[in-house]
Order: sequence, then structure tokens, then C-alpha cells
Amino acid sequence: MALIFAKKPVDAMRPMNMVYDFITSVPGTVLVNIGNTKVLCTVALQKGVPLFLRNTGNGWLTAEYAMLPNATEQRTVRDTNSMQRNGRSIEISRLIGRALRTVVDLDGIGERTMYVDCDVLQADGGTRTAAITGASIALELAQNAWLEKGLIKKPILKERIAAVSVGLINDEFVLDPDYAQDCLLTADFNIIMTASGKLIELHGGAEKSPISWEQLEQLRNLAVKGVTSCFALMDKDLGQYKVANTHVAVKKKPESAMPTGGMFSLANRLKQVHDATKE
Repeated sequence: MALIFAKKPVDAMRPMNMVYDFITSVPGTVLVNIGNTKVLCTVALQKGVPLFLRNTGNGWLTAEYAMLPNATEQRTVRDTNSMQRNGRSIEISRLIGRALRTVVDLDGIGERTMYVDCDVLQADGGTRTAAITGASIALELAQNAWLEKGLIKKPILKERIAAVSVGLINDEFVLDPDYAQDCLLTADFNIIMTASGKLIELHGGAEKSPISWEQLEQLRNLAVKGVTSCFALMDKDLGQYKVANTHVAVKKKPESAMPTGGMFSLANRLKQVHDATKE
């Protein structure tokens, strides 16, 4: 049964939470819940790059966005059954990939491709912005796992990104509207920003009547408030996640057996070789 939330203030985000390691097949997975919207974001790393990048030593990032057939009340047909990709899915896929590539060091992964998949399990407005925010978190989790495994030598994510939607209803801006509110919008915008406050993308427009530059400034202020709350939640949740996982890792091995200076540090590798030689 779908969750029902009380009416929120127009300048507030809907209730938001994240479930990390939702699946275990890949290291970077997060289920983002914003109101009744639920998006599963995963990140995988595979060998090979598009033809235009071969023999350059550079990597690539690509994204795919899709909605499950029953993500909405009216069932939609899967792309595989309709024999063609949905135009909206293609547009949002390109948007997610474009946004993430602005904050990723593609030179740091060699000739490999990062595949970002965003699957909408339940849609109630703001699925593309939830996908972008979730993909940024999933990418950070994947990056940390790749560093531990030695698949990459240094962090590749320059900074986090987040996205929010802002709409206009009866001359009043609404932050993060749900589907019912979205149907009433006279203007609709999606804003993607970095944690340092820089703008990656702003797209949208008026649907029933033009808006003024003064209204656009109001929209900007509301968007900044929204992404700021997203980053605050990321800081809190990811901090707790890292502490929890560190605690679990220590439990698995006695403290006396834990190497100092980092499990995968050069010093510990040399120590292991030295100990093996002595034996």
C-alpha cells in the first residue's frame, strides 16, 4: 500500500531517506525515497569505452533511466516489449549522464566505463531529480569500494551533486511537488547543483503563462534551499553509514590482527611479504 504524507509547506522537501546496499551485486547501490517516489540507483564499472575514446586512456560514464511497468497507477509497457526506447527515458538518461560527467574525473578509471542505472520503482513526481541525487550517492559508494579493491588509484568524484524540482501553482512556487501538484503547474523547472553551490543545469519553462525575471530569482532561492537540505541529509546519512561499516569491519577481525596504516597500504603489503619470507 502506498505511503500517504501530510501536506507539506511549499518551501520544504518531501520526507526523504536512503537505503544503502539495497542490492549486493554491485558495490554502489542506494534506494532513494522522496515522498512516495522511490528510485533504485546502481553504479557498475566495466572494461571498454565507446569507439571515440579507444586508445586514449580515458574512461566514460553513461546512464540509463527507466520506470518499472507498475511504477504508476496506469501500467506502462516495457521498452523491450514495445521494441523501442521511450523518448522521455532517453532524455532523462542523457540528463543524468551529462550531470554526473561534470563532477567525475574520467581520466582516473582508464579505458573503462561507469554504468549508472536508475530504475523508478514507484513514481509520484520528481523521479528525474531523485535519480540524479541518488546516482551521485551511489557513485560515491562505488568509488570508495573501488579504492579499497585497488581498481582506481585516487578518488574520481570531485564533489557531490543534487537536484530538485520547483513549480509554480497560482503564482506561488512549490518546492519538490508531487504528481498531484505537478498536474497543476503553470511553470516547471529542474535544477542540478554541486555541493559547493555551483549550477550544473537549469531546465524547464512556463507551460500556461510566462514568468518574470523576479519570479525566476524566487525560484533560484527555493532551489538552493532544497538542494542544501539534500546535501545535509547526505552528510548525515553517509557519515553514519561509514561509521557503521567501519564498526562491522573491526568486529570481523580481532584488533590485534588488524594492520595499521590501512589494510591496503604499501607498508602493510611489504610487511606481509617480509613475514612470509621469515616463515
